[in-house]
Amino acid sequence: MSSNLLGGLNPDQLAAVTAPGSALVLAGAGSGKTRVLTTRIAWLIQTAQVSPMGLLAVTFTNKAAKEMLTRLSAMLPINTRGLWVGTFHGLCNRLLRAHHRDAGLPQQFQILDAADQLAAVKRLLKVLNVDTDKYEPRKVQAFINQNKEAGQRADKVEAWDPYSRRLTELFAEYDAQCNREGVVDFAELLLRSYELLARNALLREHYQTRFRHILVDEFQDTSKLQYAWLKLLAGPDTALFAVGDDDQSIYAFRGADVGNMGVFMRDMGLAEPIKLTQNYRSYSTILDAANAVISGNENRLGKDLWTDAGVGEPIRRYQASDDREEAGFVVEAIRDLHRDGLDYSDVAVLYRANAQSRAIEHALFTAGLPYRVYGGQRFFERAEIKHALAYLRLAANPEDDNAFLRVVNFPTRGIGARTLETLDAAARQGGFSLWQAACADAGKHKGLAGFVRLIEGLRAETANLPLPEVAEVGVERSGLLGHYRTEKEGERRIENLNELTNAASAFASESDDPSLTAFLAHAALEAGDYEAGASASAVQLMTVHAAKGLEFHTVFITGLEEGLFPHENALNEAGGLEEERRLMYVALTRARRRLFISHAEQRMLHGQLRYGLPSRFLEEIPAALVQSLNRRPSPAYTAPAAASVGVRVPQPSRDLPYQIGARVSHPRYGEGVVCGYQGRGAEAEILVGFPKVGDKWFILDYVKLTAC
Repeated sequence: MSSNLLGGLNPDQLAAVTAPGSALVLAGAGSGKTRVLTTRIAWLIQTAQVSPMGLLAVTFTNKAAKEMLTRLSAMLPINTRGLWVGTFHGLCNRLLRAHHRDAGLPQQFQILDAADQLAAVKRLLKVLNVDTDKYEPRKVQAFINQNKEAGQRADKVEAWDPYSRRLTELFAEYDAQCNREGVVDFAELLLRSYELLARNALLREHYQTRFRHILVDEFQDTSKLQYAWLKLLAGPDTALFAVGDDDQSIYAFRGADVGNMGVFMRDMGLAEPIKLTQNYRSYSTILDAANAVISGNENRLGKDLWTDAGVGEPIRRYQASDDREEAGFVVEAIRDLHRDGLDYSDVAVLYRANAQSRAIEHALFTAGLPYRVYGGQRFFERAEIKHALAYLRLAANPEDDNAFLRVVNFPTRGIGARTLETLDAAARQGGFSLWQAACADAGKHKGLAGFVRLIEGLRAETANLPLPEVAEVGVERSGLLGHYRTEKEGERRIENLNELTNAASAFASESDDPSLTAFLAHAALEAGDYEAGASASAVQLMTVHAAKGLEFHTVFITGLEEGLFPHENALNEAGGLEEERRLMYVALTRARRRLFISHAEQRMLHGQLRYGLPSRFLEEIPAALVQSLNRRPSPAYTAPAAASVGVRVPQPSRDLPYQIGARVSHPRYGEGVVCGYQGRGAEAEILVGFPKVGDKWFILDYVKLTAC
């Protein structure tokens, strides 16, 4: 049987699957990473090196965890329900549920998603009478999360000035509020789980003894705290198996630390990683381009992707005069590909910034081509679903103040802001929840009395019902269906509410714990099982970040200009350029068979006309791999286009030194593009657009420009 599991693996994959002890697997894009992970788990279990209960596997998405479990079920005749396989947050939630008393949490603690957390911060600032212009709720929220993700409580934060000291005080007040209400945010799940293991030696030793093998997917995306959590779980006899790709580390803004890979090797005493370099996705032309671009980064662990799939077609490069022409080129190319038999869903258009999609969307819409912006609002994030979940949260725990505030007057019951302020004051003075305050005050307010009866009735009616019926009753009794029937677009919201019962049914059939509390935790943790949008064939539009982990037959990478990709913000940050280059590497390796790259001389972005030089990444791709496509000459400069964005209208003259659109170099600002002229004679000025500093006017007689 073992030979059947290992059959078909290439030599490097086989070495990874059967590696003794701890190992770091450097898995290039399209190299069979998921197959290696799942096969290793199956091999360890089948060869009796570990029992299913003695294994823990960490993924970065619920989708990846489900795929891993599905593959395992096909490989081995085992029940995968009890396996500890999931995301960091999901596993921490499981750990805290099991040891809620040791963690200082109520058994039915609720999880705040990002929106609920922001609401909690706003409520705190209001109670404390904090100036929200100075201490913006989102910035306070970010401050709290950044410190938690760095493993710091408020008493450990270094405050250097009155502003940061006040932020630290708000951090402490926020933690106290969450403790009173029995709720935790996402960052708290990991931090509290880490603290629990760090201070409780008996509990830590129990799990270190239990988990003899720990496997981690996408290791390059782990934060310092996540790696510290893993090390606490790993005992002296635990084998840590990490799979990742330092060339695809693109989430530094989320706290990911690519340096964890080098630290892991030192901690585990590993001389070399196991490298998976054979790519099963792309033609060699695409891989050679990706290898060439990423080679510009220093401090890599080092690998070059290769394939036996063949050379494939050259990469097509298109230079447009502006973003409208670029979008038009993309649309025409897609139309031609579709005529040749390529399905729309096999095509992806990638861009660095969300704002770039506007011109592409407009061109696709005008041409009548179907498209979908990938990563739309998710099911559990839709307003009507969050309202329904708030009613269910109150059925599980009426002390949940955030859920109370979301629906106490939705649908409207005549409960105004003054009533809520009175309740809040009473709750704070008495040290109890808003629900308790409402129960005490219900006799004085008809709306409150009706709400209290509604929740009490909902709790009683659902007490012994199976989860799907709980969801159905919650939606019906809430009054949400009746409310949305009166709305212009209420039909779509009602369909979503009806789908909530289906979601509860699916969860109940798949989960070891089909309780309401577990379902509510699942809803808060879920990150994309119910993507927005129809299932019909459509061109996929997305940022490069969103494209991570996906692959397509044909890929268009647009907007390859200095200041856009690489992004100007990253160019001013330490390590920013290297992360942008890794992002370009990810973009290139999404393509299986055909790749188009494009840039524009000028584009409208954020309401401003930008002039851009071609991205340095274009120059890093060997010319032999690229076929330049013909394009129309740059259009003549027109005064209305300049006037429409507030630029002074230049007056062209026959004896001007550079043509508009010419590339020039300035001794201080570097390379730029000539955008126009103004004035005549000794007062003549030239307008040059630079990627990093924007547009600059110079007096022609004094500026030192050289042609590129």
